[in-house]
Amino acid sequence: MRALIKIIKEQVNSFYLIMRLASFQLRIDNQNNYLGFAWEILNPAIQMAMYWFVFGFGVRGTQELNGVPYIFWMLAGISFWFFIQKAILNGSKSIYQRYSMVAKMDFPLSVLPSYIIMSKYYGHLILVGIIMVVFWINGYYPSVYYIQLIYFLAMSYILAFAITLLTSTITVVVRDIQMIIQSLLQAMFFLSPILWDRSTHMPEWIQHILMLNPFYYLANGYRASLLYNDWYIVSHWELTLYNWGLILFLLLIGSTAHYKFRNRFSDFI
Repeated sequence: MRALIKIIKEQVNSFYLIMRLASFQLRIDNQNNYLGFAWEILNPAIQMAMYWFVFGFGVRGTQELNGVPYIFWMLAGISFWFFIQKAILNGSKSIYQRYSMVAKMDFPLSVLPSYIIMSKYYGHLILVGIIMVVFWINGYYPSVYYIQLIYFLAMSYILAFAITLLTSTITVVVRDIQMIIQSLLQAMFFLSPILWDRSTHMPEWIQHILMLNPFYYLANGYRASLLYNDWYIVSHWELTLYNWGLILFLLLIGSTAHYKFRNRFSDFI
C-alpha cells in the first residue's frame, strides 16, 4: 500500500509534466504525416467502417441488436477499445524504450507509462465526442446519463494505467511479455462484446466467466450511457465492485513491482 501511495503522489505532483509530455508525444507520432493529429481519428474511423461492413452489413444485414441498430451498438462499444489497446501496447514498452533518456535525471519513472496513455487519451475523447454527435443526429439525444459516461471515461484511463504500471515493469525484466500482451489483447477483443454479443445464448457459467473481463464492463457501460439510458453502475453493482477491486489489485501489484525493480532497471536494460 505504501508503494501505491507513492505512485499516486508522483502522478498528482507530475500532472502538468504528464500533460506536456503527452502533447509532445502526439507531435512526435504524427510529425511525418501531412494530416498530423487527424490520423488519430481517421485511423479508428476507417477500422470502424470496415467492421461495420463485415460484421454489420455483411453478417447481420439490417438486424438490430438489443433494440439498437448494429452500427450504433458497435460504435458505442468499440470507441473505448482503440484507446485502451494502444495505451496498453505502447505503455507496456514505455520504460525500457525511454529509460536511457531519463536515467541520469531526477525523473519519476511511473510518469513514463502515464504520459503515453494520456497521449492516446486525447484522441479517445475527441472520437467519443464525434460519436456522440452522430448519435444526436440520429435521435439519441444527450441525457442525464452522460454523467455516467464521464465515470466510464475516467475508469478506462485508470484501468489502462493500472495494467501498464505492471506490464511496463515486467517488460523491462522479460521482453517476451510484450508479445504475450499483444496476443492477449487480440483474444480479448473477440471475447469482449465489442463486435458481437452472443453471451446470452451461452451456458450461464460461460456468461459469468466472460463478465470477469473488465472490457465487458466498459463496453456495456459506454452503451448504457450513450444509447440505453441505464444506470449501469447501479443495475450491475456486482460488476462495478468487482472491476474496481480488480483495478485496485493491479495497482497494488504494479506499484509494488515497480518500486522493487525501479533501482535495477539499468541492469536489465
